[in-house]
Amino acid sequence: MKYWWFFLGAVFSITACKQPNEPLKERIASADSVAVNYYSGDGTMDTVVAVRIIRNKQQITELATHISEEAVKRDFKCGFDGSLHFFKMNKVIQDVDFRMRDKDCMYFTFMQFGKLEATRLSPAAKTLIESFK
Repeated sequence: MKYWWFFLGAVFSITACKQPNEPLKERIASADSVAVNYYSGDGTMDTVVAVRIIRNKQQITELATHISEEAVKRDFKCGFDGSLHFFKMNKVIQDVDFRMRDKDCMYFTFMQFGKLEATRLSPAAKTLIESFK
């Protein structure tokens, strides 16, 4: 019986990480624009090399879906390749940093409910972010 509870707990823990983050998805999908900052690529935030503004609602929704897909534990030594700033009526509603140039460090990171969270940055999300550039 003891092993059954352990197994059941393990299954719930694994499936909990795979659940989409619906509150985040709803908040950022409601944005009317996104500012994408691309950094120099060395993992630091100090050099913005390009900025793009996205106003296409379909692209914003697709980006929101990618960002909210799969929660992961982030390696805080990875650095950043850029940031996303979601706006609604000229106010920032969510900031999201991303790392996509290192196959071992492909994350979105953001603050949610006062806590730093991370989700997996998939190859499809990388392609979408690169297409904005």
